[in-house]
Amino acid sequence: MAYKITEECIACGACEPECPVSAITEGTDIYVIDPEVCVECVGYFDEQQCAAVCPVDAPQPDPDHPRS
Repeated sequence: MAYKITEECIACGACEPECPVSAITEGTDIYVIDPEVCVECVGYFDEQQCAAVCPVDAPQPDPDHPRS
């Protein structure tokens, strides 16, 4: 499933450059992940890079957007 960034986000921006498919952008208050673009880093890395670099664990699996 795609990942989403929760309200715990502190808008540090650490995740944005780590996304291999540029699914992360700066939102109004927090960063956001486009679920249509997110590939969970499959084919690029063994773990989700946004989650690996986030200091507050804001990126989480998004049950509303399962992978096909």
